[in-house]
Amino acid sequence: MSLRINDTVPDFTAQTSDGEISFHDWIGDSWAILFSHPKDFTPVCTTEFGAVAQLADEWRKRGTKVIGVSVDGVDDHKKWIGDIETFAGADVGFPIIADTDLTVSKAFDMLPAEAYLPDGRTPADSATVRSVFIIGPDKKVKLSMTYPMTVGRNFAEVLRALDALQTTVTHSIATPANWEIGQDVVIPATVSNDDATAKFGSFTTHFPYLRTAKLPG
Repeated sequence: MSLRINDTVPDFTAQTSDGEISFHDWIGDSWAILFSHPKDFTPVCTTEFGAVAQLADEWRKRGTKVIGVSVDGVDDHKKWIGDIETFAGADVGFPIIADTDLTVSKAFDMLPAEAYLPDGRTPADSATVRSVFIIGPDKKVKLSMTYPMTVGRNFAEVLRALDALQTTVTHSIATPANWEIGQDVVIPATVSNDDATAKFGSFTTHFPYLRTAKLPG
């Protein structure tokens, strides 16, 4: 079954590089980002793990936990972490799920139910396990992105999207293309002009259906 935006994410128990977790309990009251990988010791994924590690302070500021998934075992994860930290110059301060039986990959609809890992497998055997899920404190999917094997993920964009999601939830607004913190936001069409004035003070009407304003404060 497909996992869509606003679906509750699967709960599961799994071994990680930091010990066993129960996923919903691990999320707790935080935002969370789950990002997946088809195999340890792969070049693109090593750079991506490094990028996530370098953003540790940014995740923390936003009350967000991050967790990786790779379809190899804990022992390999722990060895790989050494390479990641050497490459990135940053500590990997988050767990990596050992999804050797593909339970998590299948639960999140990254692989079909009949998928399996053959002997002598390569990353191509689990190629669609290249996704990012942003999950709210309500345990629901807020955003998902899936990448091909050859294209490194832009975690600055993941961070920007997280900012937009948290801002829309807090202020009941929408954000325009390429929005970053401090820029004007979009007033939802369901908000009347009078209510928009009361909330934002002033706003710009580009079209009857497109109004923008600065966030109060």
